[in-house]
Amino acid sequence: MRSKIILPLLALLVLVPVSPAEARSSIRVGIGDQSPTMFDSPYFQQLKIKRTRYFVPSDVMQNKEERLKARAFVKAARKAKVSTLLHISTTDLRPKRGKRVSTKQYRSNVNRIVRYFRNLGVRDFGAWNEVNHKTQETWNSVGHAASYYKSMYRAVKRRCKSCAVVGLDILDQKGADRYISSFYRRLSRTWRKRLTVVGIHNYSDVNRSRSRGTSKIINTVRRYNKRTKFWFTETGALAAFGRSFPYSESRQASRIKNMFTYASRYKSRGVQRVYSYNFFGLEDASCGKSCRFDAGLVNGDGTPRPVFFTFKKKLASYSR
Repeated sequence: MRSKIILPLLALLVLVPVSPAEARSSIRVGIGDQSPTMFDSPYFQQLKIKRTRYFVPSDVMQNKEERLKARAFVKAARKAKVSTLLHISTTDLRPKRGKRVSTKQYRSNVNRIVRYFRNLGVRDFGAWNEVNHKTQETWNSVGHAASYYKSMYRAVKRRCKSCAVVGLDILDQKGADRYISSFYRRLSRTWRKRLTVVGIHNYSDVNRSRSRGTSKIINTVRRYNKRTKFWFTETGALAAFGRSFPYSESRQASRIKNMFTYASRYKSRGVQRVYSYNFFGLEDASCGKSCRFDAGLVNGDGTPRPVFFTFKKKLASYSR
């Protein structure tokens, strides 16, 4: 008799729906910003984010002001129990004006950077931010980008075998596949194998509701290493970006859904993490078609935008 009762009960247990926590995607979602005040925001705290991204100029160890700013950010993140992906970037964001860092100088810089920030608890490092964009001096020097990756890898792995290195970080613009192919042609089989994490900035796809740029980057990389994992190291929905994207909070709230959709779509192709950028938007949104870059989830004064609530709703189905 007991077995007759137990069997129907087991059948019922099979039909019980999975709880939301158990149904979450394994893709981890974080938020990048350059202000440590993000961690004090009650709206940031509502999201229970555990990962962030911060970029530093390549000469951060020679620039006391920038070093102290980065230190304050990393320490604030750690206090909030948030891990930081620290990414190296240019010292001059003017298009095609940045002075290229020699491979020797980069190697010296990055050894100091990794040593300093590892002592502050940083475990994830990026060799160079958005290598193919014209604001970065690597835009027309693939050889330097490849050398930077090797130097960063050595600097990190000699201090922490389990720490992660984003060896290549690429924007989904025209010609990205050619840049990637040129980059990998400069690597031996061993160095291709070591490049286990590639960063993708897919603003174009997310904000134009298409995924061909993301797909092309992933497909091109996987031709050289099928085991590579991908992090959307910088992505998000634009409230404004010049004439291409005049200020619109309704459009921004709608397009942020694409960020989550594309992450899920390419999960089987290796997407592991997403870093939405950024948290704080502009102080003044009256600029219309002349607004500079603004992808904030909240306004400059910290009040939430419609995109924040859409982001929060979608985030419920993802890990942190």
